Amino acid sequence: MPLKRAEKTPMPVRDPRERALDFGEVNRGYSAAHAVFEAERCLRCQEPICVDGCPVQIPIPDFIHAVATGDLPAAAKILRSANPLPAICGRVCPQESQCEAECSMTQHFDPVGIGHLERYVADWERTQPPALQSTPSRKEKIAVIGAGPSGLVCAGELARLGYPVTIYEALHAPGGVLRYGIPEFRLPKTVLNWEIGVLKAMGVTVVCNVVIGKTLTLDALFEKHGYSAVFIGTGAGLPQFLGIPGESLNGVMSANEFLTRINLMRGYEFPEADTPVRVGKRVAVIGAGNTAMDAVRTSLRMGAEEALVVYRRSEKEMSARVEEYHHALEEGVKFHWLTNPLEILGNAEGWATSLKCQQMKLGPKDASGRARPIPIEGSEFEIAVDNVVLAIGTTPNPLLTRTTSGLLTNPKGCLVADEHTGLTSKSLVFAGGDAVTGAATVILAAGAGKRAARAMHEALAARVH
Repeated sequence: MPLKRAEKTPMPVRDPRERALDFGEVNRGYSAAHAVFEAERCLRCQEPICVDGCPVQIPIPDFIHAVATGDLPAAAKILRSANPLPAICGRVCPQESQCEAECSMTQHFDPVGIGHLERYVADWERTQPPALQSTPSRKEKIAVIGAGPSGLVCAGELARLGYPVTIYEALHAPGGVLRYGIPEFRLPKTVLNWEIGVLKAMGVTVVCNVVIGKTLTLDALFEKHGYSAVFIGTGAGLPQFLGIPGESLNGVMSANEFLTRINLMRGYEFPEADTPVRVGKRVAVIGAGNTAMDAVRTSLRMGAEEALVVYRRSEKEMSARVEEYHHALEEGVKFHWLTNPLEILGNAEGWATSLKCQQMKLGPKDASGRARPIPIEGSEFEIAVDNVVLAIGTTPNPLLTRTTSGLLTNPKGCLVADEHTGLTSKSLVFAGGDAVTGAATVILAAGAGKRAARAMHEALAARVH
């Protein structure tokens, strides 16, 4: 076998000086030549451990081989048989820490660009005629609560198995965090809408503006509406705060609120859209995860002259994807590492004016496995700001669990569910995604939705027999 090329084919991107001023997608996607060139790097291993690194178990060598031979219809069929959201996961999934981390090429070279190839195939599929409407073949109705990644994947798998599925979504448009959390420059809404359209063509019904636990109870889905099983994929949309003075000042908001106002409510189009978002000249984002990168890069596109990330640990401990971090650096985001916020200061009108911080140093590892930040005495200083955006994590909204008896949660408010099946403490009620794990990645939520769908199918089949 000839020696494979050492470096991964880079993803073409837009010029950072141009892209930082608009919401157009940053990554341009592979060309056909790029895709074939990269696909030919795959070793087609006899034991492809890259598949074990994929939460939805895509047959990676099979779809890549189809790309290499130019058989895109086969590649698309293989992808979609394993993952109902390939155009989304190809864009936002952290492949570098999952399937690509397991790629055998990494023993000596760069891994194969699995995520880039997934996006390429899914984008080709979007140019083809839409799928034909399918008809459910089973009589048992299934309800899915939440139209985020776990709910969408669960619904897609159940529809593939022949079940009539209805998704109940609290917001006025489906997608969950894919719509309200991830900015247009990373995940265009046209892509999200297309993927949801494929699910609808498979027979999935989506009902928006319904809050289960308020508009309808979970028990009513069984007792009044005749559903045979329920999947809960309500995510983790309740933001966390630091608990420091000044968090109630104007100009201070959670990343959830900031991104939702812009991504879902189109705040960047105000006053044409109804939701205003005030972004000043200097914006500080607290945290260093993917949400923090989304928020700080969005603030630039909203007109901030200076966008800062403030993080109490070092660059090594950040949880954001490397690609998003590099894109942020290219666009001019500044990073204050080993910096801990102590207080948000404001003026007489109640607006934030500065962020009081303290420098930190790293000590031994804490319970998270990361180096523990330790304050340096006498190192306090201030950063002038107009806005502070808190991106330090989220927890599940307790509305559903407070209105449903017998649905157990752990001390963090997450649903207690079986790791392999998603079964909760209530019979024929399953759950997955961030509602169970707390805030995590899109692909982990997708994997949980897929496993739960299979478990629901097995449970209902057992009842019939």
